[in-house]
Amino acid sequence: MSRVMCYRCYWPAQHCWCGTITPMATRTKFVFLMHPYEHKRVKANTGRLTHLCLSDSELHLGIGFDEHEAVQALINDPKNYPVLLYPGPEARDLSKGELHAADLAGRRLVVFLLDATWRLVRPMLRTSLSLQKLPRIMFSNAAPSRYVIKRQPEPGCLSTLEATHELLTALDRSGLDTYPQPEQLLTLFQRMQDFQIRRTEENALLGDSRHGHRIRTARTDPPRAVPKRHRIFPVTPVS
Repeated sequence: MSRVMCYRCYWPAQHCWCGTITPMATRTKFVFLMHPYEHKRVKANTGRLTHLCLSDSELHLGIGFDEHEAVQALINDPKNYPVLLYPGPEARDLSKGELHAADLAGRRLVVFLLDATWRLVRPMLRTSLSLQKLPRIMFSNAAPSRYVIKRQPEPGCLSTLEATHELLTALDRSGLDTYPQPEQLLTLFQRMQDFQIRRTEENALLGDSRHGHRIRTARTDPPRAVPKRHRIFPVTPVS
């Protein structure tokens, strides 16, 4: 018998997150562009959980977004100031105050975030010319990733949830927004990891009867010490 699912947070109904989440109001609109692989295959998807935590946010599935009606409407709305969270030499560093309220000229800041595994982010951007043309923003001196159930590919890589937390922190410090519940995202992130570790350890003790072998336990040792992180993910120029 299949498990009953919550199709809002996409967790089993008995472990549904929704009742413990209080959506935060922000002046900034967040738009999460999720690769289909994340939606179908990645259980511990942080983009979806982050979306649930932000009252003014949208989540859209796809690989290319030049023909996506909702995304294009947000980009082309003259009342919006759309930007892409993607680091690089031309990106404005919010941690250094390189984006000002005067730049917005009364428009609403709309931040697009690519939610995918690191190897899929670049193809998503390469197939969306309209996203490539957006002004880019970034933050610096972010805390190292708090992931313990998954090893990040290199220093500087953060999950979508962690990147959003760092972005909101930078927006709050620069006066462009307020971050009323900074503990909620990180608490939810830790809770998700604790749950995954606990379930994996339980399955390892019971053995996987469906496949006749034991499931490898999750990595519970502390993550390796890494250099101070300056980016949300590796910079790879789009060609």
